Amino acid sequence: MATTTATAALSMKLLIDRKAQRVLFAEASKEVVDFLFSLLALPVATAVKLVGKDAMVGCVGNLYASVDKLDSTYVQAGAAKDALLSPTVLSPAAATDSSLLRPSSGQPKSYFKCGNRCNYTTDVSGIVCPNCCNRMQAATNFVSPSSGQQAQNASTGGAKGFVQGIVTYTVLDDLTVTPMSTISGITLLNTFEVKDLGDLQETTVQLGYNEGLAILKASLQSKTVLTDVFLHGQAASSASPGGRA
Repeated sequence: MATTTATAALSMKLLIDRKAQRVLFAEASKEVVDFLFSLLALPVATAVKLVGKDAMVGCVGNLYASVDKLDSTYVQAGAAKDALLSPTVLSPAAATDSSLLRPSSGQPKSYFKCGNRCNYTTDVSGIVCPNCCNRMQAATNFVSPSSGQQAQNASTGGAKGFVQGIVTYTVLDDLTVTPMSTISGITLLNTFEVKDLGDLQETTVQLGYNEGLAILKASLQSKTVLTDVFLHGQAASSASPGGRA
């Protein structure tokens, strides 16, 4: 698996029904919600690569393994397996440092263009230029903005991520996300038929790469993601007790 960036861990508060052993909902920041929504922009092959082809429900894992094992003899000239196995995330909203699953090789990603300076770029060396039909092999490096530049962009009004940071968000066990309010919290307690507030516990959990990966995997297989990851899974050990509701 690719190495990961040293992205600072995020955190969110869970409201847990200790008697039922389930997470009712979570209180999450903009950064957490941006990460959750960024999962929608992950190419299927990237999700398979992250969680492992054997962990995928259905047959997508078999497609991934088939491409991975396919001998180059059977691949079209100008095509490359990496374009399918490691596709680029296209959504600008998902291309932020809030993504806990962002891989890092320690070096800038390389892109290639043809020697005739046509207006085309690729991330796979040797692709045929659609304009002049030459091989695109002239390397050029992509440099991501430094943290200082990102902070400057934010201070000058440059938006990052997907949602606004003006409110806190409610994340249900099935990853339904809505803006949080006092009334909505009371409504949820009624929806879950909570009888004794003494059974509720507030717990703060940290979200790093492992938790992000567990959330991605559970979101593809379950409708009780937060419970599966933070109560029944390995990520539960990262929880730190908080106060009671």
